Amino acid sequence: MKKVFTHENRMIVYNMKNLLQGEGIDALLKNEFSGGGVGDLPAFDIWPELWVDDAHLAQAQSVLRHAAQASPGEAWRCRECGETNDAGFCICWNCGQGIEAE
Repeated sequence: MKKVFTHENRMIVYNMKNLLQGEGIDALLKNEFSGGGVGDLPAFDIWPELWVDDAHLAQAQSVLRHAAQASPGEAWRCRECGETNDAGFCICWNCGQGIEAE
């Protein structure tokens, strides 16, 4: 197994795990509950980590690399509430109205 991702924010690591699982890649989450070691262990050693089988390494790296890139396209304005949303959003972050209404 190879480590493909680590971050100090556990929610970001969970999000990346969900992206991998959405592509059919099983990822093992390590250090999920190691935050209690803060102060006794080096900070980087307790960050949550995602590990994948060697056979899925290239695919996992590609998925994670794509996720790190800025969303292509233009921002859109919600017709329901008028809020501007980044191109990566399919629903308005403010009111939940779908982009399909555009």
